[in-house]
Amino acid sequence: MMKRLVAAAAGIAMLAACANKSDQIAATYVSPMNYQSLSCPQLAEEAQQVAIRAQLASQTQDKKASNDAAATAVSLILFWPAAFMIKGDGQTAAEVGRLKGEMQAVEQANIRKKCGITFRRG
Repeated sequence: MMKRLVAAAAGIAMLAACANKSDQIAATYVSPMNYQSLSCPQLAEEAQQVAIRAQLASQTQDKKASNDAAATAVSLILFWPAAFMIKGDGQTAAEVGRLKGEMQAVEQANIRKKCGITFRRG
């Protein structure tokens, strides 16, 4: 009974250490005032650049999440030292959150300036 309890607790701890998928990461606040001086064409360009960087960071984060999930499965089923390969969230997750915040700030600046830029949700 005690071994099962310890194994269950270890499994829960390993799952908690897994990296989150990019869609589970909240946006970090970025002030729309950072974009106040940009013209509408400049805002459109900035939105496009941030979207590209966010997509790349999200792909990297999702790959980390998949790798962590695989390492967790292997460590729980076959080989417990594989648990040390689980990296969890880190710099990439922070970048995803920051870029989501930048996109929200650009969108808010767009609304304030009445630029009419359309933002797609993915």
